[in-house]
Amino acid sequence: MTSTYGRGAAVTTEGLPEWLEPVARAAQTIEPHQLSRFLPPATGGRQSAVLILFGDGPKGPELLLLERAGTLRSHAGQASFPGGALDPEDGDPSDDAAPVRAALREAREETGLDPTGVQVFGVLPRLYIPVSDFVVTPVLGWWHEPSPVGAVDKGETARVFTVPVADLADPENRTMAKHPSGHIGPAFGVEGALVWGFTAGVIDRILHYAGWERPWDRARQVPLDQRA
Repeated sequence: MTSTYGRGAAVTTEGLPEWLEPVARAAQTIEPHQLSRFLPPATGGRQSAVLILFGDGPKGPELLLLERAGTLRSHAGQASFPGGALDPEDGDPSDDAAPVRAALREAREETGLDPTGVQVFGVLPRLYIPVSDFVVTPVLGWWHEPSPVGAVDKGETARVFTVPVADLADPENRTMAKHPSGHIGPAFGVEGALVWGFTAGVIDRILHYAGWERPWDRARQVPLDQRA
C-alpha cells in the first residue's frame, strides 16, 4: 500500500517558526562525527529512521518521545524517538526519501500521529547503534498541525509523551548515564523518565548546535543498572 503524507513528504524549511531556525541551520552543515562517535560501517547494517518531532506546547517548544514497553526483549522501558527499520513500502534504502517515509510511517504506527500535520524540515547524517546494528537516519519534523497521539500497541509502547525543550536544557535535569559496560553518555531526567543512549546523545547535540544548551554538571552520574 502506498501512503501519501502530504506536506510531510517533502523536506522544506519554508514557513518554519523562528525558534526552529537554529536547528534547521545546524542540520544543513553538521557532520556525522559532530553528532556521534558511532558512525555507520562502509557496508551492512539495518537501515532505519527516527522522527525528531518538534511542537509548540503550553511551555513552549517541545519534543515528542515514547517509552518502550517494559516487557520487550530489547530496549524495555527505554525512552526514544518514534522510529524503526525501513520497510519495502518506504522505497529503496538508497533513495534519500526512503528514511523520511519510514520515520513518518513508524511515528504513525507507534503513536497514531497524523503525518499530514508534520513538515519535514531537515535530515541529519546517518548514525550507528552498534548493539543493534541499526544505521539510523534522524529526520527533523515541525508539528505544524498537532493531532492526538498515544500508545497504539501497548505490547510495544508503554506511553507517548512530550517534553518541553526548556526542561531538556535545564541543568537540574541533566546527568551522565553509566552503562554496566562502562560506556558513559548524556542523559535527561524528564517527565518521569530517564532518557539515555542514542536518543539522549542526539538531543544533547541538538541542544548544543542550536545554541540552546546551558552549562551543566557533567561530573554527575547515574548508573543505569541501579536506576529507578
